Amino acid sequence: MATATAVTPSTRTATAPDPAPTVTDPALVKRAVKAAALGNAMEWFDFGVYSYIAVTLGKVFFPSGSPTAQLLSTFGAFAAAFLVRPLGGLVFGPLGDRVGRQKVLAVTMIMMAAGTFAIGLIPSYATIGVGAPLLLLAARLVQGFSTGGEYAGASTFIAEYAPDKKRGFFGSWLEFGTLAGYIGGAGLVTLMTALLSSDDLTSWGWRIPFLIAGPMGIIGLYLRMRLEETPAFAAEAEKCEQARPKVPLREMITGQWRALLLCMALVLVFNVTDYMLLSYMPSYLTSELKYDETHGLLVVLGVMTLMMIVQPFAGALTDRVGRRPVIAAGCAGFLCLSVPALLLIRQGSLLAVALGMGALGLLLVCFTAAMPAALPALFPTRVRYGSLSIGFNISVSLFGGTTPLAVTALIGATGNLMMPAYYMMAAAVIGGFATWRMAETAGQPLPGSAPSVEAPR
Repeated sequence: MATATAVTPSTRTATAPDPAPTVTDPALVKRAVKAAALGNAMEWFDFGVYSYIAVTLGKVFFPSGSPTAQLLSTFGAFAAAFLVRPLGGLVFGPLGDRVGRQKVLAVTMIMMAAGTFAIGLIPSYATIGVGAPLLLLAARLVQGFSTGGEYAGASTFIAEYAPDKKRGFFGSWLEFGTLAGYIGGAGLVTLMTALLSSDDLTSWGWRIPFLIAGPMGIIGLYLRMRLEETPAFAAEAEKCEQARPKVPLREMITGQWRALLLCMALVLVFNVTDYMLLSYMPSYLTSELKYDETHGLLVVLGVMTLMMIVQPFAGALTDRVGRRPVIAAGCAGFLCLSVPALLLIRQGSLLAVALGMGALGLLLVCFTAAMPAALPALFPTRVRYGSLSIGFNISVSLFGGTTPLAVTALIGATGNLMMPAYYMMAAAVIGGFATWRMAETAGQPLPGSAPSVEAPR
């Protein structure tokens, strides 16, 4: 089918003999998935905390101005971290293709934990003045730089360990970690909001979630240091006689330009809808719809719990029916249901908000379950980490991380509270076109790698 050949899922020729399959150890695959998912969980623990406590952070670091101005400033610092993500991808991605995935993922874990921990130590604006928001920005930039190598590396790591017929299932646990981290961060903020007074939360309580990142980072580093390199990378290194030559940046970009464009479009719809639902909606419910803060947080926590329950089953579904049908269903759903869902949310009752948010959450699962397996399969082993890091982080920086700031600004400029729905619909159109043009990779070997099968039990 012509539409499915824009990016060929394999680099093998018709005359080349099939290489011997790699037999995966189920216990080792599970360890790899746990270590990769924990790093993602820590990253999104920070995002969850930052998003859910954004109103408080605005009072601490940006005390002058209206509540809307404070929220814009806080989300501005949030978005600034995404501006350096491509730089992190340009450094860590090619490095991961040269020295190995495991080593680079250990470094990103250290940097991410340090950046988050540092936020909890920053004095308030009332104490040191303009230095406070500058230090917050610096810590966010460290986080953004390290995150530039995190998701692409973690998804590559799992994809290269998983057997071909279960890559969707194992890849879905990466986003399970995302949701677990988000629930942990958001749940902690919700608990603190319920237990602490507004003054206590503003004076010292907001620091606690960020300080927790220190111990989490140590645990994650320990798990990652115990892992071996992926079979696909080890085989590639062996072909090069254990010395990985530097892959030119030009090869990672111009040599993979079709795959990069598809990657950026798929990441766009994935991250716009993800950040809209998980990062922006809590503040939207509170600041724009004047919804009770605690009830709003509990609704979103419930939606994320529902997503966690569905996530592994949806990942397994992508192995059976393919990645393309599942991603296409998510795009179609956001195009058709974003407006009805947001109208339900704006109705304001607890049931209506829960139904609207729940519908968007289930649609988002179509992306969270399929993308961790679909994106690494766009690129060959030799440049997989680097090319995926570049495409993923450019798209996230331009469209994903800026979503809360852009939508807040659009609502402020137009006064139209339906802007979140229109924004998601536009992303769905772009994602739908990319899905139409991508090749199906479910059940097939990764490009440039030998077939991977599960060891018999």
